[in-house]
Amino acid sequence: MNKSFFVAATALLLAACAGPSVTRTQPLAETADAPYGDVLVVSLFNSFDLRRFLEDEIVRQLKDRGIDAVAATSLIDVKTPLNRESVLRAVGEAESDAVLVTQLLDSSTTARFRDRRPESTYNFRPTYYFNVWSVEYTEYVEPQGLEAQHELTMATQVFSVSTKEPVWTIETQSSLRRNIDRQFSGTSIMDEAKAIVRAMARDGLLAR
Repeated sequence: MNKSFFVAATALLLAACAGPSVTRTQPLAETADAPYGDVLVVSLFNSFDLRRFLEDEIVRQLKDRGIDAVAATSLIDVKTPLNRESVLRAVGEAESDAVLVTQLLDSSTTARFRDRRPESTYNFRPTYYFNVWSVEYTEYVEPQGLEAQHELTMATQVFSVSTKEPVWTIETQSSLRRNIDRQFSGTSIMDEAKAIVRAMARDGLLAR
């Protein structure tokens, strides 16, 4: 995971504005045993906290639709490697019939420095001469500020537990912006989760 994505992913937790755009890359397979009523949610990021935040939000969105869902981070702790074996153990423990996996596909960052608006003070003092004033002007200029825009592309796949094969895939594209005052806007974790679960419901993956 590169540094620019880590910054963008952190901003993702703080931002809340426009939702991600969703591009379906693989429709639901005709042989899929969907719909699913019990889903294990897995996020593949280096940051355990980021995994937990996204998984928990997707689980919440699924439960709001009546689906039994479990976050992998609730069964696989930070000391346990996230791999095929640990996921299969979690599937058995949760008795899931599908596994939802979200991961980063691509990220890019564009940034530029901008001058901040200077502030100034004026001091006026009279002199001994008629209608003549002494003027002191001081300008305070802060260091340049950094503006940045992060573009993220994430992939979400659903795997059937019975066949251990992927049955559905989408991509979500998000834009995160950081202005000169270090304020973030763009896509939030909640927006990502809503977009994913909404697409699952639309394409017939959910049992309710």
